[in-house]
Amino acid sequence: MKKVKKILWGVVIALVILVIIGIIIASAFLGDIVKKSVETIGPKITKVSLKVDEVHLSLLTGSASVKGLVIGNPEGYQTPQAISAKMIAVGVNPLSVLSSKIVLRSVRLESPEITFEGGLRGNNLSQILDNVNAAAQNAAQTGGTVSTNATAQAKPSKKFELDDLLITGAKVHVSLTDLGGKEMTLLLPPIHLTDLGKNADGITAADLTRNVLDAIVTATVKAVSNAGAHIGKNAESLIKNVGGSAGTRVSNITKGFGNLLGK
Repeated sequence: MKKVKKILWGVVIALVILVIIGIIIASAFLGDIVKKSVETIGPKITKVSLKVDEVHLSLLTGSASVKGLVIGNPEGYQTPQAISAKMIAVGVNPLSVLSSKIVLRSVRLESPEITFEGGLRGNNLSQILDNVNAAAQNAAQTGGTVSTNATAQAKPSKKFELDDLLITGAKVHVSLTDLGGKEMTLLLPPIHLTDLGKNADGITAADLTRNVLDAIVTATVKAVSNAGAHIGKNAESLIKNVGGSAGTRVSNITKGFGNLLGK
């Protein structure tokens, strides 16, 4: 009897080990799958390039990390990228990864680099946000479906829930094209979002992207606007010392900068 029990326990332990090994192997493959999905679906939502160096996912711990995220700029802008992050830490519900709704418990971005390139006709971040809004609207009209290529049949997309997002230490590199290429670097206050897609249905990738990007753009434009107020005052002081068409041009730039930021 004791011998039988030992054999049974041995079988149980062996099965547990095999399950753990299977989960580890699956995690490695899932990381590659997530990376491919991000780089395939991301550009369809943002209409700009989106690259990721590595994605690591552990089903055992419910944790994931995204390394080397780079979001490009729309056509016509000079700066090479709009947003980059060396590391994104993600807490995920492991059981949700293979379901129709992926539950992200937490997302942490530390010290991302953001580029604001703007002029009187708009800026790169707002252009990307417009693209995402259009994608979200299209997803709503088609019932949340997505096609991964031009010939593939549309299929139901994954839904998401994001319980807690925190972005800290973000730097904004500002390039103001209508102020002679004026450049500066600003620090953003922490950005904190909670309970996105908390309902049973969740939200689409486009809606999730829109919520996060909207928060980033809002915080960025506010910071640039505050800095722009000081630039505007300095520009106005120059008008007094510049005559003729040059003075008019400075005045127009000052007013235009206010229009750029929605003032």
